[in-house]
Order: sequence, then structure tokens, then C-alpha cells
Amino acid sequence: MEQLAVTVGGRAARAILIDDQYRLALIKRTKPGQAPYWTAPGGGVEDTDASVEAALHRELAEELGAEASGASRVFLVSSPSPSGVAVQYFFVARLTQLDESARTGPEFEDSSRGGYELDRVDLRGDDLASVDVKPVALKEFILANREALLAEVDVES
Repeated sequence: MEQLAVTVGGRAARAILIDDQYRLALIKRTKPGQAPYWTAPGGGVEDTDASVEAALHRELAEELGAEASGASRVFLVSSPSPSGVAVQYFFVARLTQLDESARTGPEFEDSSRGGYELDRVDLRGDDLASVDVKPVALKEFILANREALLAEVDVES
């Protein structure tokens, strides 16, 4: 069997982050001249990160001032990038602590990047269906697997 050579052009770790009220914690992105959209918290894996999961915890601390427990990798999304294939690793995790005053990073220091507002969406109803989540494949995954994701964080709590 021939092996397929793939160049990974970037990796990101993101959380399907669920709080104790079964709400999904999302980042509402607002950029000048664009409609708002929502995305999972997280970001790029750096060379100094010991693992993709370590990157996730670092990014949650930077982006939300948050801590999470029971992270389990549940989903991958890949897309073409100028340097190869960009891969986003999605973990389901339970939000255990949040201090928005501890948020750090260039997204909060440079207002030209737009807004990064924490928003929560109840996973037990139909609220998520009306939210513009990016990437679309993530929204579809969450909607199709909502009960399993909620059960997974219940097991970990």
C-alpha cells in the first residue's frame, strides 16, 4: 500500500467547552465589515507545547482565563493552507474555572483584530441551530453528537 505524504501547515487545539449548566462556551468574533460568527476557544499549537492537549490548556488560559478538566479529543477538521494542511484538533472538556480578567494575548492588545467576546449557548435546546459557528463542520458535529458530548463531560465531572 502506498503511503500518502501530507505536509501539516499548522495545528490548532480547540475546546468544545461545556460549563456546569450544560452551556457551550464559545468566542463571538466581531470584525469590522463582517457579520459576527462564533468559534470554539483555542488556538495554535506552539513548538514549546508538550502536546496538542497542553496547547489546549495554554490557549484556554490565555483566551478565556479558563481551566478545564477531562479533555478528550473527539473531532478533527482539516483545510488547505499555504504551507500544507491545517489541522484543528477538537477536545470536549468541562469548564472548571473562568476569570476573564486573566485573558492575555495579541487578540486583546490590538483592537484592529476585532472583538473576542465570551458567549454561552445552552446545549439542551435549539439555541445552537441559530448560531453561526465556524467551522460549519464543528457545528454539525456538535448537533449530531450533543447527547454523547454532554454524557462525556458528565462522566468527567
